[in-house]
Amino acid sequence: MEKQPLPTDDDTTGTTESRIDSYIGEENQQGSSEPAARAGWNSKIEYFLAQVGFSVGLGNVWRFPYLCHQNGGGAFLFLYVLLMLVVGIPLFFLELAAGQAIRQGSIGVWKYISPKLAGIGYSSCVVCFFVALYYNVILAWSLFYLGNSFQYPLPWQQCPKEGNVTVKECEKSSATSYFWYRNALDITDSIDETGSFNPYIVCCLLAAWTIVCLGMFKGIKTSVKVMYFSSIFPYVVLFCFLVRGLMLDGALEGIGYMFYPKLEIWADVQVWRQAATQVFFALGLGFGSIIAYSSYNPKNNNCHRDAFTVSSINFLTSVLATLVVFAVLGFRAKQKVTDCVVSNLKTLSDQLRGGNLDTNLIPSFDYSNPSAVEVKDYTAWFKQYGNMVPGNLTECDLEKEMQKGVEGTGLAFIAFTEAMSLLPGSPFWSALFFLMLLNLGLSTMFGTMEGILAPLTDRFKTLANNKTKLTIFSCIIGFLLGLLFTQRCGNYFVTMFDDYSATLPLIIVVVFETFSVSWLYGADRFLDDIEEMLGWRPSVIYKYLWKYICLLAMLGLLGATVIRMFIKHPTYMAWNHETASEEYLEYPGWALAVLTLLIIFAMMPVPVGLIYAVLQDRTKQTSRDTEIGQYSIVNTEDKCETPMTDMSELDQMGETAASNS
Repeated sequence: MEKQPLPTDDDTTGTTESRIDSYIGEENQQGSSEPAARAGWNSKIEYFLAQVGFSVGLGNVWRFPYLCHQNGGGAFLFLYVLLMLVVGIPLFFLELAAGQAIRQGSIGVWKYISPKLAGIGYSSCVVCFFVALYYNVILAWSLFYLGNSFQYPLPWQQCPKEGNVTVKECEKSSATSYFWYRNALDITDSIDETGSFNPYIVCCLLAAWTIVCLGMFKGIKTSVKVMYFSSIFPYVVLFCFLVRGLMLDGALEGIGYMFYPKLEIWADVQVWRQAATQVFFALGLGFGSIIAYSSYNPKNNNCHRDAFTVSSINFLTSVLATLVVFAVLGFRAKQKVTDCVVSNLKTLSDQLRGGNLDTNLIPSFDYSNPSAVEVKDYTAWFKQYGNMVPGNLTECDLEKEMQKGVEGTGLAFIAFTEAMSLLPGSPFWSALFFLMLLNLGLSTMFGTMEGILAPLTDRFKTLANNKTKLTIFSCIIGFLLGLLFTQRCGNYFVTMFDDYSATLPLIIVVVFETFSVSWLYGADRFLDDIEEMLGWRPSVIYKYLWKYICLLAMLGLLGATVIRMFIKHPTYMAWNHETASEEYLEYPGWALAVLTLLIIFAMMPVPVGLIYAVLQDRTKQTSRDTEIGQYSIVNTEDKCETPMTDMSELDQMGETAASNS
């Protein structure tokens, strides 16, 4: 599909007789860096697979369920839907419409609106690169676990032994925690201890980047073929896990704890911040990938309907993943709590046989058969008499057990892995789960890489003519820099990048995007462009959402994030091999300096692009004034506005000068 003319191309060609347009055309001919043709989607299905594959990622499986459980269950779901409707979908629609109208990547879109905004696109590319570096490491971990799943019993099912003695570090923690921290990561005790490279993870990282490179080799033509599998297969696995999970003992208790509404959480500002952040990252706003994918669409594509469809699929996927996670974790927690009850009742029986227990403290249930005792009966007895019984009996709380290790890598590689090891046919379920994680990550990686490659190839003609080489080169650089995360302390760097390198820069990018479209370019004009493009005008409510609600919400999220960073010293979760437990440590000074540099480096293109455009305007001002004085100005009063018409003739001239540079 040939690339559609840019919205003002007709205006330019229609006035080629005028000498001032000849001047502009000459400047554009010298400075234009757009490819002559642009690929397109073969079908709408391909486009949906790409957008859904990018937006639905690992966060839907291991971040959303944790937030939902920790922040009020059903109440958090309602809050999430509310924020998605008033902030997420309008901003998603904005990026879809901008990419589809201008048919360029993020750099070209914002540069086209105004040369002073080109830095927004470059910042998106930098953040995408940061994310790609550590995100592919998670795929490497998934590959490592996938390879180890083809064993029976699973290598993390039992603690290893040295001679006839169980390894103490494993005995103090658990078999799955020991395998994750010692076998997979061979982790150090803190980020200050670097350690050597982990050869297994290095090989897996090389394999992950090779898969990404092969998938992106010919742009969207090859990546979409992979996404037919990588975008659909996770849903097959999730439904399989849901059916199997609902058949497990404890599944309904787990889901019940998950969705039980706690309305008091709405008074907590941090809950609103976490819900807004999850909406923000779930839809992939600010990465430039949404813009890049929509730029391959025909001009009359209904991007308004696409915004609602993709967002709805994303939300329903999060709910589906949450049902699966808490059904399986409910089973795991029920198993652990049952073991806890059995152990405590054996201690109680020993006390009774020794005559050390007051007969008034004897429970009414049949403690002689511990495995048949209901957890709720034991819990009720323990709350009343537990502290009076000698022998250090412990509380067996199902909800507390479910809260252990249910976030991020702790969920995927420890809690969920342990639950699967308890299932019959555990190697099958383990292989299925980590293959699902691999495919979820791959489809997101394709979108992230497209957010880097599409804007650069649109902006620079040399790169467009050598896109295959650029793809290979980018993957090689990504692998080499990604070796940082394969050190023994690499997991701590993954946490650092995940928590800080993307959050603030992306929020700032979206703030600039929203302000640029709604205030600089004009929300009414943008709606006019969409009407010209789609043939009908979206509701005027989008004007007020973009100008006020979305912008204020993003500024509030930015402020809350910055304040939290200053109030609460940044910390990370470390593994202490002596105590065989996790503990929170504060980042050292050098790590905070790295965090600051990452954020500054990601945002630097925005002010640099602005300053560069202003300086170019000043240096070209004299020559432009001279040229305009020599030629007659075209009367623009009779010209019809077309989609994405430039804000002014002067802005168009400034853009020409900037692109020439």
